[in-house]
Amino acid sequence: MNLYRFLQASICEICADLAADGLLPADLDLGRITVEPPRDPSHGDVATNAALVLAGPAGRKPRMLATMLAERLLATDGVATVEVAGPGFINLRLTAAFWYARLAEILHAGVAYGDSTLGGGEPVNVEHVSANPTGPLHVGHGRGAVVGDALGALLEKAGFAVTREYYVNDAGAQVDKLARAVYWRYLCALGESIADGVAERYAAQSPPEYGGDYLIAVGESLVASHGDSLVGLDEGNWLATVREAAVAAMMALIAEDLKALGMVFDVISSERALVEDGAVEMTLSRLQERDLIYTGVLEPPKGKLPDDWEPRPQTLFRSTAFGDDVDRPLRKSDGSWTYFASDIAYHLDKHRRGFRVLIDVWGADHGGYVKRMQSAVRAISEGRAELDVKLCQMVNLLDAGQPIKMSKRAGTFITLREVLDRVGRDVFRFIMLTRRNDAPLDFDFEKVTEQSRENPVFYVQYAHARCHSVIRHAEGEFGAEAVTDAALAAADLALLTDPAELDLIKAMAAWPRLVEGAAEAHEPHRIAFYLQDLAGLFHLLWTKGKDDAQLRFVTIADRPLTLARMALVRAIQTVLASGLKVIGVEAVEELR
Repeated sequence: MNLYRFLQASICEICADLAADGLLPADLDLGRITVEPPRDPSHGDVATNAALVLAGPAGRKPRMLATMLAERLLATDGVATVEVAGPGFINLRLTAAFWYARLAEILHAGVAYGDSTLGGGEPVNVEHVSANPTGPLHVGHGRGAVVGDALGALLEKAGFAVTREYYVNDAGAQVDKLARAVYWRYLCALGESIADGVAERYAAQSPPEYGGDYLIAVGESLVASHGDSLVGLDEGNWLATVREAAVAAMMALIAEDLKALGMVFDVISSERALVEDGAVEMTLSRLQERDLIYTGVLEPPKGKLPDDWEPRPQTLFRSTAFGDDVDRPLRKSDGSWTYFASDIAYHLDKHRRGFRVLIDVWGADHGGYVKRMQSAVRAISEGRAELDVKLCQMVNLLDAGQPIKMSKRAGTFITLREVLDRVGRDVFRFIMLTRRNDAPLDFDFEKVTEQSRENPVFYVQYAHARCHSVIRHAEGEFGAEAVTDAALAAADLALLTDPAELDLIKAMAAWPRLVEGAAEAHEPHRIAFYLQDLAGLFHLLWTKGKDDAQLRFVTIADRPLTLARMALVRAIQTVLASGLKVIGVEAVEELR
């Protein structure tokens, strides 16, 4: 239960009762009422602005209305005290029994605790990674992959119907450059006996832009399947064949990397298939009919002009009509479509598949592309769809504070697989969410693998493992049947009276609200932040128990108190597991 929504509903019911009694107008807009934790915990458990937002429309002074609401709130189950503060804020303290009921709720729900119906089953498309199929994934791709995958899981927990999608950019100039690099590897693989000097001459004429060792195997596979039949042909006669083989090989490589990261996609979309099906022409024709495409000359870019810039007539999309800074070109000087044109068609395809909410996770280098794409989505959906773009900033790889050198295999960057092989999936996934996606992130191999409280993934997994250890200890003393979920739900939870115990219950009771808030904001990093805070509270209580025997989790001479504390520990373990599941990190029972 999201207790804040519950209390908000209670306030709305009170307002309806007051309206029925003629004390408030019947047509008040109750949607602006908020119930949330007060900024200062000493003010109470929850605070509401109800009197402040309703006073004007109700024709009453805020404090007078607050006092009226406070009297009714005091009679609400679970409310211990109500205080009117300042100009009309209402602060509430909830009864211990209310908090114990939340603890029992967690035990009954298990890891489903925090599941919400907020989304109402609404379809949401989360497109992430979508790296050009030109080589293995690098760490930046990995960050976007984790953000997108965790966001998808978060939205599912909040009740949305999520489709995770990968868009393969296999129709542009980059894959042609890849094909040429693979063709050179193919010539090299043939050897001098078959293609004497051909590879050297080809490389001199067309220096390959992709030189990583990962292309060697692709060239060798072409030799195995085609022999020397591609030697000596004009590019137009071998390009499509080599390009198809190269893209397939790169996508297989990317799929292996994503599998190692724990990624599963529901849909893989191809740009080439979209273009060949005529989707770009159809989409732009649709925009043309609405007078959203015209021929015009753009103003020169601000600042220093590029050497190749010229004022020429271009096919332009009226992007400014939908909030963009300038109108955007749809055709290149050679007559081919721009990337933007095919991206418009792709997003229309997603909308036509039933998605009103579209989320794209991009690298920060695409920041200048956001406004035009959001404008395009508003245009093609006629305002019925919205695009949220999550930009992921750079990941700086360090080892003991020193920058990491480039990868020999990739040639220009550290591959995602190299990092995963060194630190493991759990560490990588968790650390990627320890900063907002739009903030740079330092990834220091030494720090992320050390077993200390400074390492957040260790700190949280250790808390879960420690919970398991405590419960195993209780099982040894009282028997496994004494600490089943059903038995613990029936424990006398009123024995949990220490402030640190109540703080933990309150923190766990905030989990459903955290899930809904993070889902609405599309911010999965909030889950990692919350887990660190909850783990910290648990470790703090553990430390208090070491110093004060009366606060130890297992007290052999006091079975009822021990079982109540086992209920608390089981709930902590459950909420930690629930959060770790959202971000795709294993809830380990024992650290190795």
